[in-house]
Amino acid sequence: MGINGKILIFVDLPGGELDETGRGLLSYGARLAGILDANWGVAVAVAPDSVQLAAFGAYGTPTITCLQDGEKLLDTPALLGKYIAQLAKDELAAVILLPHNDLGSTLAPVVAHEFKAAIMTELISVNRSADGVRLSRKALGVRIAETRTWDFSRPLVATVPTRALSQVLMPTVRSSSPSLAGWRPTAPLSAASATVTCRIPPDPQTVDLSEAEVIFSAGKGCDPKTFSQLKELCKLLNVSFGVTRPVYDLGWSGFERMVGQTGRTVTPRLYVALGISGSMHHVGGIKDSRRIVSINSDSKAPIFPNSDEGFVADLKELLPRLLDQVKARIGGAA
Repeated sequence: MGINGKILIFVDLPGGELDETGRGLLSYGARLAGILDANWGVAVAVAPDSVQLAAFGAYGTPTITCLQDGEKLLDTPALLGKYIAQLAKDELAAVILLPHNDLGSTLAPVVAHEFKAAIMTELISVNRSADGVRLSRKALGVRIAETRTWDFSRPLVATVPTRALSQVLMPTVRSSSPSLAGWRPTAPLSAASATVTCRIPPDPQTVDLSEAEVIFSAGKGCDPKTFSQLKELCKLLNVSFGVTRPVYDLGWSGFERMVGQTGRTVTPRLYVALGISGSMHHVGGIKDSRRIVSINSDSKAPIFPNSDEGFVADLKELLPRLLDQVKARIGGAA
């Protein structure tokens, strides 16, 4: 038995393009519709062009609703949340799905309040049960696990962390030709709220490693000189820097930079392990990374079987060459 209503997915189109988060959200929404035996559709603030419309169709998107003046609404999240909630009411939605990024996590409580809905943030898994639907989440760098039951008595607003989104097309998904329609509320909506004047991306050098997109990590295969070179490389490339437990124990870095089950569990789109042997505790903390690349002088290091790509190399020779090449590309500015 399916839910009494459709699944409405809000997809942001940064720069007018369907990015990795958007594709992952479509894939997740299509699977969720199968689990809940429900219809689904997409809401956007910016109308997609023909190329992006085809990208939506590749994920089997049946319908796309474009909010009137949606591009302006992106700078007033409270008002945008009201628009999404009203659209959900008009389309008789039972579930509203948002990405758990800056915009989605801001919109979710507003939409839930306006829609008088239950809310579940950082949703990881959904399973049917005799008493409803079991919703599981992990938060605070996946250090907190929680399961709740949704009994369909009211609508549900859920956010999905970007680390849990995969843009891989499921073999069961059939491409579609999405219908595109505009929507405006029947009565004007207003909200007293702050306006976004600019968006500042997080600094990879200081961002929590559990939220980092790209991480270069140093292991005990680094000596003081290569460790310093690696930190300089991270700064030049504008990527996050991590260390293993042995490196932390040497006092070379703070605990907040330690990666592994006893430090930060990370899920970046790229994890580069330099001089890391690959202990069970470290691998357990990086296993959900989208791509793992390892460099070690020992061809039998345990990290290699747990990597997507591996290179046998001496960091004393490799890092100076990498630094020279990067400096040549960017003009040597740190």
